[in-house]
Amino acid sequence: MTQNELIKQLSKKTDSKILFFVLDGLGDLPHPDFNNKTTLEAATHPNLDTLVSKGICGLSEPISPGITPGSGPAHIGLFGYNPIEIQIGRGLLDTLGVDFSFTKNDLAARGNFATVDDNGILTDRRAGRIPTSKNEEICKILSEIKIDGVEIFLKTVKEHRFSVIFRADDLCDDIADTDPQKEGLKPLKAITKNEAANRSADIANEFLQKAYEKMKNLDPANSMLLRGFSKMIDIEHYQEVFKLNPASISVYPMYKGLTKLLGMKGLKTGKTIKDEFDTLIENYDNHDYFFMHIKKTDSYGEDGNFQGKVSIIEEFDKQLKRAMDLNPDVIVITGDHSTPALMSGHSWHPVPTILYSDLCRKDKITYFSEDECLKGGLGRVNSQSLMPLAMANAGKLNKFRA
Repeated sequence: MTQNELIKQLSKKTDSKILFFVLDGLGDLPHPDFNNKTTLEAATHPNLDTLVSKGICGLSEPISPGITPGSGPAHIGLFGYNPIEIQIGRGLLDTLGVDFSFTKNDLAARGNFATVDDNGILTDRRAGRIPTSKNEEICKILSEIKIDGVEIFLKTVKEHRFSVIFRADDLCDDIADTDPQKEGLKPLKAITKNEAANRSADIANEFLQKAYEKMKNLDPANSMLLRGFSKMIDIEHYQEVFKLNPASISVYPMYKGLTKLLGMKGLKTGKTIKDEFDTLIENYDNHDYFFMHIKKTDSYGEDGNFQGKVSIIEEFDKQLKRAMDLNPDVIVITGDHSTPALMSGHSWHPVPTILYSDLCRKDKITYFSEDECLKGGLGRVNSQSLMPLAMANAGKLNKFRA
């Protein structure tokens, strides 16, 4: 029996409320340029500290020790599903997040517009995070590409990110990424070791060659990288597994897509952290579970922007008091993974985590940081355990057998 099969048997409907906050890329490392502090240690966050003093904290492992996760599998774990067994391509998530009507004949890939030099070497995998309006212009140009027997759709996601969707019979998603994951290398070809995916890989490569030709004189987005080739999958909804009436609050399309796939109601919100908390408060009476995603902690971490990441933590903390004043039964605050500004990328380090409820076994921690969470009563747990813990503290799980 899997964990979710067990939870499905034990879960029950109640009026209690769970707030689940994810600050993307929250975890960090001491930075020598900032007094050897992490971004959490450098930030001022009195409301997070108040919550810590009333709850229990620890460190969560997104996948398993030593494994650096992508955002998709990291969130799958946070939502209580097994990210190793349930693998969802980023292409599907981004595409669902921009409200594209996916069909069984569709194969989607998540794209980055990128910058290459005259020798085709990557100098910026994100093309300077071009404005979304520029992304839309490029997608319009690329929409002119034709491949016999294939319909092609280009959809802007945000900034440098886009989705490309190929529609044809018998497509397969067993295709490797064309993103080498670092600058100084050339974009890769779409390859596969699965004969059933040969045609799909050929389609992707033909599209890429035609796209490179159209983009070669653009600046700075003169190339592209494709990742997360994927088709639609079936997955049990939150309503089935956890007996919840769940809502999702997110600015970034990928997380809208994932929560939509899990059956959460996507609440329309504005672009700022304040807007997201406004949306929570406006809809608080209508749902018993809220997921809120904060993106820019991760974006600034990936850019190596220590002070920017600090500013987002502090901005979140200022708004957090508004959620605390709602007196929810359970509050969970964590990240999907660590994105240390020192490393300018995702890492394998466990993530600082808070669990608050009147029923939790409180520890003695009063300050929210990586080092303090290492001492916390929650210990070091797999992120997949956070949803059962939240459910138990909200009184939403029956006893297991006699």
